[in-house]
Amino acid sequence: MAASTGNTGPKEIQSAGSARGNTLEVLLAFLKLGLTAFGGPIAHLGFFQREIVQRREWIAEGAYGDLVALCQFLPGPASSQVAIALGYLRAGIPGALAAGIGFALPSAILMIGFGYGFSAINSQSGFLHGLKLAAAAVVAQALISMARRFCPDRVRLTLAAAAASVVLGFPTAWAQVLVIAAGALYGRIFLQEGEPSAKSTFIHRDLRAGWFARFNIALYFVLLALLAALSNCFRNHWLQLADAFYRSGALVFGGGHVVLPLLQSATVARGWLTRNAFMAGYGAAQAIPGPLFTFSAYLGTVIGPGWPAGVWCLFWIFLPSFFLLFGVLPYWDGLRQNSRAQAALRGANAVVVGILLAAFYNPVLTVSVDSPGAFILALAAYFVLEFWRCPPWLLVVLCGTTASILLRK
Repeated sequence: MAASTGNTGPKEIQSAGSARGNTLEVLLAFLKLGLTAFGGPIAHLGFFQREIVQRREWIAEGAYGDLVALCQFLPGPASSQVAIALGYLRAGIPGALAAGIGFALPSAILMIGFGYGFSAINSQSGFLHGLKLAAAAVVAQALISMARRFCPDRVRLTLAAAAASVVLGFPTAWAQVLVIAAGALYGRIFLQEGEPSAKSTFIHRDLRAGWFARFNIALYFVLLALLAALSNCFRNHWLQLADAFYRSGALVFGGGHVVLPLLQSATVARGWLTRNAFMAGYGAAQAIPGPLFTFSAYLGTVIGPGWPAGVWCLFWIFLPSFFLLFGVLPYWDGLRQNSRAQAALRGANAVVVGILLAAFYNPVLTVSVDSPGAFILALAAYFVLEFWRCPPWLLVVLCGTTASILLRK
């Protein structure tokens, strides 16, 4: 493997993934991050940079930046995908599994525990109401941030508004999928701009074997269709859970809070759990470290039967990330320089903002903001989150405590 020009040395070669580590090393590193990485996907990337890039020096800054760009390009949870890719570069496929498990395990255990505890708490309690209000503030902040990033002009703002209208009018998971596809098609035709990105500095491992990449991409699409067909034919509870959570993980562009409308359509709309239970769990998820997608473990536990369903849902929502990473890594340079692919992504991202806007209205606002007092507390929560940089975990504690005192029913 040829080294790049300039100031190169062992660290640069190591950044290309040629220096192997062991699986236990990867597991312990990401278990530590899973216990300490508060603050959501963007904050997670900062934690990874400090721990993996700067302290452990497993990968160079430039290669890390390209890896982040790749994972933000793909559907799925961006920070978890970065963790999986870093684990792969360090210790191959076992390292990828170790990184994914280590990063998700602490929050998954906590969310399964909250799933059991939820049934013991009065669903109308002020504390749970506070969790829902905290979730409203966090989603509002994410929505505004994404709108600034993905809808910088009138055309993309209009796309977002149209998408929100369609999704509110036809509140099904497949409506969201079709809207995203339409946005990508519109972007591919009408949103081409600028020059292609420069060639990536990221050097992957032995994924140059095209058959392995094609096999993973094929699995990604085959499972998407097969699970939908099997769940409709056999009406089996476990198959329906697998279909719902695999589809949510496979089709969520933008990661993080964008999974909210997909999961809401897949669970609440089917009558598997109440909107109150859904929003209370989503609020609790803001208070813990690790990936937001472990919210699926809570949902599975509440839907039942218990923790086995929680683990089952967690497995299926993360599975597409492995297929996509292993399938796309060898072609990343080509995608970065393909103006049509970049334009399609711009259209899809604008539509995703609209889908999140629809979810912000229903179920976030319709469930949580049901009185003047709740509106005041939600507004205050957003204010301290956005302008005073209150950590989300502290916001959840403050909202739960305040609501338990002021909004008792």
